[in-house]
Amino acid sequence: MGKKPHCCAVIVAAGSSTRMALGFSKQFVPLCGMPAIVRTLSAFSSAELIQSIVAVCREEDIAQVRNEIQKYRIKKVTAIVEGGATRQQSVAAGISAVPENAAYFAVHDGARALITPEEINASVEDAYECGASALAVPVKDTIKIIGKNNYVVSTPERSTMWAVQTPQVFERGLYQRAMQQARADGADYTDDCQLVEHIGVKVHLCMGTYTNIKLTTMEDVEIAQAILKGREVPL
Repeated sequence: MGKKPHCCAVIVAAGSSTRMALGFSKQFVPLCGMPAIVRTLSAFSSAELIQSIVAVCREEDIAQVRNEIQKYRIKKVTAIVEGGATRQQSVAAGISAVPENAAYFAVHDGARALITPEEINASVEDAYECGASALAVPVKDTIKIIGKNNYVVSTPERSTMWAVQTPQVFERGLYQRAMQQARADGADYTDDCQLVEHIGVKVHLCMGTYTNIKLTTMEDVEIAQAILKGREVPL
């Protein structure tokens, strides 16, 4: 097979981290001795199908992110940019800094620090085939749709329900068209798949793992550290 298309990872780490009440960005919370953002960036740096990385963070975190990249000698990072007021704006800021020759974008939550190079490569390969792909896992619990005062309205068929993760990988032209349309319509999404769904594109789901959790609460940090301790070679 010939040379693979250039895929640039856009790591979104510009959230406020209010639910953790740490006093500092959750991107720097230590996981078995290593900052979460370092684990995330290292995984993408080690992924064969990722050629470049753009990190998106809060203005006040840029210097520390740069220092961590230098300290841990993380390769492939071509830019560190300031995020926006919303996730969609932060992704747009990252997209504006990707190399011109990047044919695909892999958008990833910086707080999903347990992602592995193997999972990243699988999602990129899937996007090569489908144009739009996201890691996801079947839900384990029965899901309820609720209405007013938390009364159940309906119960979806569990076999059709998947929990979407990141990375979410898209062909460059497709994603840019979707972002332009969202701006024109005044739409703002918290999920990049929604962005391309908005222009009628079907997103293919690539089987992920249940360990690719997002750090949202301190309980998540405890779970993440337990998972890392269980790995033979922690990332």
